[in-house]
Amino acid sequence: MSNAADLPKAKEEEEEVTPDLQDLSDDSSDDEAAAGAEMDFLRNLFSSTLGLGSAEKVLDALTLEGVAQYIKSGKCKNIICMVGAGISTSAGIPDFRSPETGLYANLQKYNLPYPEAIFQIDYFKKHPEPFFALAKELYPGQFKPTICHYFIKLLKKKGLLRRCYTQNIDTLERVAGLEKEDLIEAHGTFYSSHCVSFCCRKEYSLDWMKEKIFSDAIPKCEKCNSLVKPDIVFFGENLPARFFTSVKMDFPRCDLLIVMGTSLQVQPFAGLVGRVSKSCPRLLINMEKAGEVSADPMLGMLGFGGGMDFDSDKAYRDVAHISSCDDGCLALADLLGWKAELEALVKQEHAQIDSKDKKEQPGEAGGAAAKASSSSVKPEE
Repeated sequence: MSNAADLPKAKEEEEEVTPDLQDLSDDSSDDEAAAGAEMDFLRNLFSSTLGLGSAEKVLDALTLEGVAQYIKSGKCKNIICMVGAGISTSAGIPDFRSPETGLYANLQKYNLPYPEAIFQIDYFKKHPEPFFALAKELYPGQFKPTICHYFIKLLKKKGLLRRCYTQNIDTLERVAGLEKEDLIEAHGTFYSSHCVSFCCRKEYSLDWMKEKIFSDAIPKCEKCNSLVKPDIVFFGENLPARFFTSVKMDFPRCDLLIVMGTSLQVQPFAGLVGRVSKSCPRLLINMEKAGEVSADPMLGMLGFGGGMDFDSDKAYRDVAHISSCDDGCLALADLLGWKAELEALVKQEHAQIDSKDKKEQPGEAGGAAAKASSSSVKPEE
């Protein structure tokens, strides 16, 4: 199921882009990894689709316990997390397509020609009012990170996180403590904004945009008076260049892929599950199975459908843990012996957010405290 913190489907960038060495900060050996990444990807596609070759089985069992044992073995040091808005729904942010509570089901008041128009760049340039009205409801700073966000932070703290690839635009990964170098915001972010004019492109901060949105003003560029749009990817726009350069560096080195809270339906993000090596275990924590092997061999060859195999006789590395993302992360943390540490981290960080809210918004009802959700740590049973 697609989610509202997910970004709408964007066009894949086709031209070659130059890696940002400051952002990626990888050593020279990354060049070799990048050079072989495409060939490795093609080999994986052919072998998995046609059933050729043999694969190394890394997990002792295709269960959450098997994944935990693998992490504890010390062999796993480059974990990549791929996340969608399922990790943010417990913070109170709606998904896209739930029949009654989803974002698209509650856009009637904006009189859109069709629900997706609110994220269509051409429509936005002519009618920006609906998007900014919605942005006011969902604006970053009104929600707290969830248990799942802090589990990813804990992976970083323990030196196990290579990168977090997120479809979300809610910035909760940053609020939880991930830095720019830890994150690939595949569908952009509210964290910065730019003038939409190609001749200008003046940049604006999160605070500047927030002031405009909450004063019900349509943000206009101070330099040329064109519209200013948050740096989220709309229909009809390319994904950030850093997404493509980072994929080439990161995925050949990944030794555990953890996929959480995403339907794996939006390309090119969904196809990333096929970018890891053939022996790399892949864990899905989600309310339903996603990204499974396509029934159409040609789609599989093109990298669509994800290619994950949870149930067949040939399954050897993919694990599906069906639960909410928060519950799944708590269960994995428990198996790793990290549960108390994770709960303490969530409690501490949420207390700091509450304290900051009280200082910045004295006497104001609501705020992040009112939006605090079921992401709060559950008491021990």
